[in-house]
Amino acid sequence: MKKTPCNCITPALIALLALLSVTGCNKRNNDRDSFSVVFMTDIHLQPERNAVAGFTKALDTVNSLKPDFILTGGDLIMDALGQTYGRADSLYILYQETIKKAEAPVWNTMGNHEIYGIYSRSGADPAHPEYGEKMYEKRIGPLYYSFMHKGWKFMILNSVEDTHRNRYVGLVDSLQIEWISKELENTDPETPIVISTHIPFISVMTQRYGGSTVPNDSSLVVYNSSPVLDLFRDYNLKVVLQGHLHILEDIFYEGVHYITGGAVSAAWWRGPYLTCEEGFLWLTFGKEDFTWKYVDYNWEPEK
Repeated sequence: MKKTPCNCITPALIALLALLSVTGCNKRNNDRDSFSVVFMTDIHLQPERNAVAGFTKALDTVNSLKPDFILTGGDLIMDALGQTYGRADSLYILYQETIKKAEAPVWNTMGNHEIYGIYSRSGADPAHPEYGEKMYEKRIGPLYYSFMHKGWKFMILNSVEDTHRNRYVGLVDSLQIEWISKELENTDPETPIVISTHIPFISVMTQRYGGSTVPNDSSLVVYNSSPVLDLFRDYNLKVVLQGHLHILEDIFYEGVHYITGGAVSAAWWRGPYLTCEEGFLWLTFGKEDFTWKYVDYNWEPEK
């Protein structure tokens, strides 16, 4: 029997919920400024493991929900870190072709698996014009940016840093911190804000599975999250949408939700990861607040 995480909906309920959002049976959705967003993270698209069919099914489910837009949480492909240029190139092309099946606009976040060649086994030349983050920038778009939608500000961050030692860590670099500061200077303090980050700012996964006194590793969380979050202290930060860990968690602290959004691929297209099925977040935003559900799109891996 499949384990279903809490706050989760299945395809059997999707049609009914979509209908309610259209007819206004949910009072929150009666607000003329309300809207919905799908957060899809850790897709790990590849030609193996029937992943294209799985991602296509996820997109079909998203299309039935008719969100205003899709926000991805990184790890779109599997992977570019330690692969040849030919393999990395083919995976990016595969993602670009498959994501066209989405009917809503797509805003992307970069994950660690999008960084080309920083593992020595890739054989990549650091002088290559698409080395590291440059492949993502050329194929997908900017590493960090912001946009407004119906009164909400969305800030998409790059939380992955190459150590140049055959490893990455979770870090928001100094240039980005400067950009965040300038963005906030031009933001009304009352404007509700959403952050999208691949590597989480806050998580309890290590404490849950390793022990309550076990520290997080710098590759699992953003190790300078505290000074980054301090920048938002006098602003209306509502939610941080996170990926990377393939788990579903919602940590509420100081008025902010830190939601790690499961994974479209769950255990990298091999079935559930811990207690979390293949799925994505479906969020509904009003003028000042939001609600969320985890959608299990009912995928079964290859036998």
